[in-house]
Amino acid sequence: MHTIEVVLAMLVAVVASGYLVRILPFSLPLPLVQIGLGALIAGVFNRGHALEPDMFFLLFLPPLLFLDGWRIPKQGLFRDKGAILELAFGLVVFTVLGAGLLIHWMIPSMPLAVAFALAAIISPTDPVAVSAIASRVPIPKRLMHILEGESLLNDASGLVCFRFAVAAVMTGSFSLAEASLTFLWVAFAGLAIGVAVTWSVSTFQRWLWRSFGEEPGAALLVNLLIPFAAYLLAEELHASGILAAVAAGVTMSYVELTGRISGSMRVQRNAVWNMVQFSFNGIIFVLLGEQLPGIVERAIETMSVTGHHSAWWLLVYVLAINAVLVVLRLVWVWLSLRWNLLRARMRGEKETTSTSWRVVLAMSVAGVRGAITLAGVLTLPLMIPGGEPFPARDLVIFLAAAVILVSLVGASLMLPRLLKGLELPKDDDSRREEDLARRASSKAALAAVEKARQALVEGQSTSSVQLLNDAAARVSLLYQRNLEKGQGPDEDPEKVRRMEQAYRSLRSAGLNAEREELFRLTRRGQVSDEIARKLIRNLDLLETRQRD
Repeated sequence: MHTIEVVLAMLVAVVASGYLVRILPFSLPLPLVQIGLGALIAGVFNRGHALEPDMFFLLFLPPLLFLDGWRIPKQGLFRDKGAILELAFGLVVFTVLGAGLLIHWMIPSMPLAVAFALAAIISPTDPVAVSAIASRVPIPKRLMHILEGESLLNDASGLVCFRFAVAAVMTGSFSLAEASLTFLWVAFAGLAIGVAVTWSVSTFQRWLWRSFGEEPGAALLVNLLIPFAAYLLAEELHASGILAAVAAGVTMSYVELTGRISGSMRVQRNAVWNMVQFSFNGIIFVLLGEQLPGIVERAIETMSVTGHHSAWWLLVYVLAINAVLVVLRLVWVWLSLRWNLLRARMRGEKETTSTSWRVVLAMSVAGVRGAITLAGVLTLPLMIPGGEPFPARDLVIFLAAAVILVSLVGASLMLPRLLKGLELPKDDDSRREEDLARRASSKAALAAVEKARQALVEGQSTSSVQLLNDAAARVSLLYQRNLEKGQGPDEDPEKVRRMEQAYRSLRSAGLNAEREELFRLTRRGQVSDEIARKLIRNLDLLETRQRD
């Protein structure tokens, strides 16, 4: 029963955290609140829930990484692919070398291979943590796209470096050639498996729909199982399950562009995935909070391996490691920016506006660590082949967990200050693309409405023709507004914006009134529950479209 009680307590903590961040008089990021609640649960139940890293990876990470890959803007991902790859692979190796040497210098009793293992597992940033911070901080869109792309890809490079550092501790040897070949297989095989799983499952599912009809419940369940299938297959073939889940999500976004599923299923699927994302994100950080008391206690007990006996030295190590992570990231980002500007000049391109130092520093601070680091470090073996304990295992776990906390707190405190009042270039391209999409889709809709009207009026009586014409006119008015908006070249953009806001506000008031009246009629028994649910769902869909 203890496990069931802990799971229920974690779910309650996730729910409570969503309200606490709104109730608290000071601003705190949601992950920190969830970590605090997790530590509280561990205190109430006297011990944290025993976390099995392999089970943790399998249950929580595949769906979250799949969803991040699915929803990340692909245009931004491919536009900044150079910067993303430099951060996801080059920066990881740079961090492993720099941070590993610093850790070994600070704690000489920690073997160099163990120091490299710690540096490797704290090198990847976490997409879940990055998204959580971004929801509270106004990060520029392009910067956010780069951070998301980096965090989706650097897990493979960090985990491969971690595995080989641990293998060096266990065997006492290391082969650069073997490590390079293994990395290539882990990365490319993982990506290929993710693409293949999503594409094959989607193709088979479309065949089932054509042959036997669409079953929304089964389709939603299959959609939820795809990331687990990609992850398990990749791990079975000794490839990266993490990259397979990401690639499966990216592929799903392209499958979705075929437009072969109904709108109602898309709405249902979006609601289900939003619930999964909120629940799993929360459970990850609650679990981290549950582990903290035990991790700190074991780290203090093993302080003697560092040559110091005061627990305050743990704080010194944590702050020094976090500082060097920020500095290494800052140096890499600055060098990468200089290199890209140099290449642009060599190609004869005009130099664009220089990047603000605040953006560069914000990008360095935004390297938040999270679930990947925690789950990875907990996979450290207990013993080495000689039967001796793994060197400084508890200390390594504590330092990794502390880096997660400090990076979260640091990003939460510093990013708002770094980005406050920062003037960024207007994203005119996005506005133009949105206007183009609205106008083109409205023209297509008007043509389709007219074609359908002509088909319906054939052979109808005069009264029926008039009724159909009136219905077509009412539908056409909805699309005509999109064509007329912003037509005039001299139209004031501020006036257009205020008019749009007024329209949405009035439309929202009308939708709310419709809903309230439907609820009232249902309570009085004048309208059946079935009819009320159907009409209210239509109003909900209209409101969702209005917010978009």
